[in-house]
Amino acid sequence: MVRLAIPSEGQGGLDGMRSGHFGHCDVFTCIDIENGKITQVSILPNREHVQGGCMVPVNLLAEAGVNALVVGGIGMRPLMGFKQAGIDVYHDGVRPEIRPVVEDFLTGNLSKITDDQVCGGGQR
Repeated sequence: MVRLAIPSEGQGGLDGMRSGHFGHCDVFTCIDIENGKITQVSILPNREHVQGGCMVPVNLLAEAGVNALVVGGIGMRPLMGFKQAGIDVYHDGVRPEIRPVVEDFLTGNLSKITDDQVCGGGQR
């Protein structure tokens, strides 16, 4: 089983909008996937993210059993934290809608983020 998380604005959900930077999102839309199909969608509220506290969301998602994440932007420090936690991080910096990003994940059309795609932090 894959538990995919997508940083989301507002209430999140499959028909919600992806947040531009994972650490400052309102919630995480969590999608459980088995045999290439969505079995459950749940919402995980983000914890307060203060300057220098970029490991807070890493720990939150690891505790929730997430093993894959799709981001529009992420800094090097949390990316390394996700790698240490065994959470694969994928990149989609183009589309803000969650559903097509999930569909691309399901069909294998998203690539894992590379070190040259990380940002300096602080963007939303």
